[in-house]
Amino acid sequence: MSVQERKERERAERERLIVATARELAEKQGWDAVTTRRLAERIEYSQPVLYSHFRGKREIIGAVALQGATEMAVAVRAATAAADTPRARVHALARAYLDFAERNPAVYDAIFQLDGGLAYAREETPEPLKDAFAALNECLGEVAGDGIEPGVFTEVFWASLHGIATLTRSDRLPPEYMEQRLEVLVDRLPVI
Repeated sequence: MSVQERKERERAERERLIVATARELAEKQGWDAVTTRRLAERIEYSQPVLYSHFRGKREIIGAVALQGATEMAVAVRAATAAADTPRARVHALARAYLDFAERNPAVYDAIFQLDGGLAYAREETPEPLKDAFAALNECLGEVAGDGIEPGVFTEVFWASLHGIATLTRSDRLPPEYMEQRLEVLVDRLPVI
């Protein structure tokens, strides 16, 4: 291995460490607890080293969002692949999405609530975000119904799931009715 390859590997390892540490701190204490000073202390590197990877907290949030979007796409695809009917796939998608949001609240916020400097719904949208939407669209597009653009249907269904996730987490909706909400959402789809 050349010196250059070793340096690149070490740089990539440091970057993974920074993202993992930010994610862990955010999940335990919230995003307000994630500061470059605290991250530098926890990873045992100086702040200038941290800044050589990310210009600041915003870019770190963006990196966590991209990592989380990849994980969410994998979870949704795994859940829908195990279902054998369109209705079961939609229900599995909804459950996987809400489970991801509940298990990873800080990551979910990085993807959908916080400013990580990422472009959404544009040509320059990063691939992990496009793929997360594609994972939803693969399942939901097949049940959109005649005359309904599959991407628009997916956006509306996703917005419903996002509302359920955020309203439940912020204690605006009682969690004990989660399954009923999912059943109402899925059962009201006319084409499945």
